[in-house]
Amino acid sequence: MDYRETLFFIGKCLTVNYEKHNLKIVKNKLEDDTIDWDSIVKISTSHYVFPALYCNLKKAGLLSFVPTELVGYMQHITQLNLERNLAIIEQAKELNELLIKNNITPIFLKGAGYLFQDFYDDIAERMIADIDFIICKEDYQKAILLTKNFGYSKVEKNKHHSPSFKHYPRLQKKDCYAAVEIHKEVLIEKFADEFNFDVIKKKCIKTNGVTVLNYNNQLTLSILSNQINDDGFYIKNLTLKHAYDAYILSKKTNAIKAFEKFNKLKYPLNCFLASSYQVFNNIDSLSHDNSINTDKYLSDFNMYLVDDKKRNKDYKRIKNKLYLIRKKDFILKIIFYKEYRNWFINDFLIKLKLKKLTS
Repeated sequence: MDYRETLFFIGKCLTVNYEKHNLKIVKNKLEDDTIDWDSIVKISTSHYVFPALYCNLKKAGLLSFVPTELVGYMQHITQLNLERNLAIIEQAKELNELLIKNNITPIFLKGAGYLFQDFYDDIAERMIADIDFIICKEDYQKAILLTKNFGYSKVEKNKHHSPSFKHYPRLQKKDCYAAVEIHKEVLIEKFADEFNFDVIKKKCIKTNGVTVLNYNNQLTLSILSNQINDDGFYIKNLTLKHAYDAYILSKKTNAIKAFEKFNKLKYPLNCFLASSYQVFNNIDSLSHDNSINTDKYLSDFNMYLVDDKKRNKDYKRIKNKLYLIRKKDFILKIIFYKEYRNWFINDFLIKLKLKKLTS
């Protein structure tokens, strides 16, 4: 099984409990006993859907086709992830209570928000790195101070972080499973005018004592986290974790209608739907607007799935281009904004001091 075949097979496995046509295909493939399980484990792990793969195969009654040793390993990893997620829920509740007591309402984003909604059939499915929440800019500094006073400190303690447009550097607390990201924005600056706190707060929902995004905005963020924040749109890349979230959300709302309000963001959102539609094998809820540009995007997406050399070459070129663009923007900020100027001067002085100490 090559990369493309493996990716598409995992995509089908993640939908077997909702899509009958995929259940049939997956069962036939498993019965043929032609699965490269090493490849399945490697790719599902790198795309952060290994527990979700296990949970879906288990629910569909397909684990009997999986090697016994692998089933045991999948059970073990999924149980560890379940325990971690339960602890993350308690950690997030604790943070929520802390901030609400101080008249700040955090809006939980992405994985942490999903856990509070009984979003998955089994909460062990979702792998979560951080607890992300967003608050209004007026409460941003206050929330950071409260969280620090509550025992949290920077993950990279000795690093002098530059000003961040989206969120404060990750914070961690002893004996807690997840790091915390306090957001004032959800997207990079180029697109923040279309999707931001003011857009999000208008249609939030409360569930199990916490505030989360509504389904339309959750779907939007699940896609844009991959397409915009992780540069997936530019390098024509899809992560199954984000695609699986988008798939589940597409069952709860109409994706095309959810994106009608956007201008700049509509195209990258639609392209993600198109690539997800293909990876999950023609799912109706992931239907998208067809256009020449979308077809070109899909053509490049498919080419990179089978041509590693071309993908790696273009990936490096595009990443370098994006780096130079962002470096230029950052230099302009140092020139025109006091906050960035102060950081640059302090950073320079710190490095000069360290150089003298080590010379």
